[in-house]
Amino acid sequence: MTILNAEDSVIFIIDIQEKLLNAVFNKEIIAKKSTILAQASNILQVPVILTEQYPKGLGNTVNTIKEHLSEHYLFEKTDFNALNDENVLNLLNKLGRKNIIVCGIETHICVHQTVEALIQNGFKVTVVKDSCSSRSEEEYLQALRVMETSGANIKTTEMILFELLKGAKHPNFKEIQALIK
Repeated sequence: MTILNAEDSVIFIIDIQEKLLNAVFNKEIIAKKSTILAQASNILQVPVILTEQYPKGLGNTVNTIKEHLSEHYLFEKTDFNALNDENVLNLLNKLGRKNIIVCGIETHICVHQTVEALIQNGFKVTVVKDSCSSRSEEEYLQALRVMETSGANIKTTEMILFELLKGAKHPNFKEIQALIK
């Protein structure tokens, strides 16, 4: 089990796009929790990588996420595994952070394949289960089981936020606490 820290983490938001979000079974929760992660990334200065699967057809990352990101890296893709783009892996290596916090759509396709590749490349991966989804709940649940078996930690948004803070004396404690409603 890895307890996360802001200084060694990256948030990886996979394909939370307009058309994909509207197709998943728990879209309101995904929209809310992924927006909280985006807001927290700014407050705690955790870099964010966004991917968009074929944005011409599926739309761009939803505005509720994008409007809360000051600095981020955006990659368009057609491969399900985001690391098939060598620029993504090069960026991760350049950032030099080993803990990758992953959320996105669809859990059993793009999230799963990217998580497996991250693990194979030596990263410690935490999947944010309440910020992931699929069209089918059964596919979503199976993907979580498979990723956990492969070595990913499965946590919730709130668990991650408080791990990044470490304690109530953190200078950003009240700002982060205010995100949780």
